[in-house]
Amino acid sequence: MRRRKLRNPLALAVLTTLWQKPMHPYEIAQTLRRQGKDSSTKINYGSLYTVVQNLEKHGFVEVTDVERQGNRPERTVYGITAAGRQETTEWMSDLVAFPVKEYPIFETALSLLGVLHPDEVVPLLKERLDALEVQIASGRGALEKLYETLPRLFLVENEYQLHMVEAEAEWVRGFLDELTKGALPGIEEWKAFHEPGPEREPGPERETGPVQETGPVQETGPVQETEPVREP
Repeated sequence: MRRRKLRNPLALAVLTTLWQKPMHPYEIAQTLRRQGKDSSTKINYGSLYTVVQNLEKHGFVEVTDVERQGNRPERTVYGITAAGRQETTEWMSDLVAFPVKEYPIFETALSLLGVLHPDEVVPLLKERLDALEVQIASGRGALEKLYETLPRLFLVENEYQLHMVEAEAEWVRGFLDELTKGALPGIEEWKAFHEPGPEREPGPERETGPVQETGPVQETGPVQETEPVREP
């Protein structure tokens, strides 16, 4: 994967939006909202103007017009350049072709799951599974309606999101089944980790290391007597 000059997903969203036609930043934001791009891309609209300026700095967009309506402030219209089209194509190609390690927060929680007792984990996962099933039901319903008005090409990210939620629900369901049946390998050790027990005092070897043998004690010369300390 090539190293990009800009790696902010919002920059890519702006480039693909300007591919449609030249727009001013406010119109770009409105278009992203209207097309539902904020459901698949984490978009900070407050930084949109900065992103556009960075794209212009790197030659990916350029000013095509300055609009003014009545007493309103001027609006700068930007269009995508030939370099911007090439950057968009290469960036998209990399994202589609090369898997990248992501860090979902649920994966983080699973990696640290041992700090909770198995009996605590079961109701928490049941609560998560209930929420996932609600998402699945609403997602399927929304997709069916969208299929009636939009080509499937514009809904593939929604399909992907739904399949990811379905896959997570299936995994959680299976993991829950193992926990409730006590069939999860290592569950007894997991439970024992949380059981109160007598405190273990470290032995001398753990505290200071093994005692090493020393050679014979060497004799020293005769002890010399010292004068008694005189009181003043």
